[in-house]
Amino acid sequence: MGTTGLVTTLCFIAVGVLIIISILASAIRIVPEYQRLVVFRLGRCVGTRGPGLILLIPVIDRAVKVDLREQVREIPHQTAITKDNAGISVDFIWYYKVLDPTESVLAVGNFEVAAQGMATTTLRAVIGGIPLDDALSEREHINTMLRTRLDEVTERWGVKVTNVEIREIIPPREIQESMNRQMSAERIRRAVVTESTGTREAAINVAEGEKQASILKAEGQKQAAILEAEGYSLALEKIYSAAKVVDQKTMTLQYFETLKNLGAGASTKFIFPMEFTSMLENFIKGKEK
Repeated sequence: MGTTGLVTTLCFIAVGVLIIISILASAIRIVPEYQRLVVFRLGRCVGTRGPGLILLIPVIDRAVKVDLREQVREIPHQTAITKDNAGISVDFIWYYKVLDPTESVLAVGNFEVAAQGMATTTLRAVIGGIPLDDALSEREHINTMLRTRLDEVTERWGVKVTNVEIREIIPPREIQESMNRQMSAERIRRAVVTESTGTREAAINVAEGEKQASILKAEGQKQAAILEAEGYSLALEKIYSAAKVVDQKTMTLQYFETLKNLGAGASTKFIFPMEFTSMLENFIKGKEK
């Protein structure tokens, strides 16, 4: 009986030690820099604690952890109807950050579930107010509208929505096919315009080249004609200058030289101009003097 009683006592002591250790462990908390503890004492919120070493009253105090880091959550594909009654599938991600830990715990039961439901409802409301073309081309505008509306709701929960990014918008299949045909037609149009522009520019370049060639050719012909006329003018001036110093006797001597050359030839008939006799008379008279 003595041994049994001792074992029982030791068991009670061990259980008591474990209970004390567990109580002390629950009373001592080490809070990181990016977390805060919202402390409730007998059900009443007494504020936030942290960071660092935090001591809680066992059994009396209860603490709820709140992460202050910026968080990102994904909203899976949601079907929404645009203003012109086109059904599209949209998915996006949103970023938020807790600014007031106490309000994030007291003002809403499950913030993430509530925010996800609010994001889905807000997405449908935003998409329902714009036509399909704007939904496909103005993502930045939709992002801004979603962020603004979500932030208006989450602000009372002590949470700030920092950013919203739409990742994918999937229109109906028939609209996708129509868009593909439109894109193909636009590419063909651009190709035709580019080709016609190239042809026009090539024709302009050819015409410009021919114009320049014609101008250069005409300029060359003009310069050649000017040079030829100048050559004739110089020749005439020289002839005229030479004619000034030639007298009657010189001309007669030139005739004699010509007759000498004729006499050296094989011809037996000669034709003399009528002026030749008068030239001889002048030459003879000159000699007699």
